[in-house]
Amino acid sequence: MKRYVVKLDVRAMGIALGVVWSFGVILTGLLAAYTGLGKAFVDIMGSCYIGYTPTLTGSLIGGTWAFVDGGITGALIAFIYNKFASG
Repeated sequence: MKRYVVKLDVRAMGIALGVVWSFGVILTGLLAAYTGLGKAFVDIMGSCYIGYTPTLTGSLIGGTWAFVDGGITGALIAFIYNKFASG
């Protein structure tokens, strides 16, 4: 019986995870700016993402960092998965 191995597109996975993580970081930054909800998360992530603060500009800066971070993470996940899936 032939075994089919599904491989992940490394670039597509990187972009997808980058977009999703970036959206979450921007949304949390804006919530923290206007309601105070999630401010602790923004403060903690601000220590990793330079310029990420609970402001509109800070949220966009954090979203940019998150896109890069999520993109690299997604690409690495797909790359490692493909290495193990190929047998």
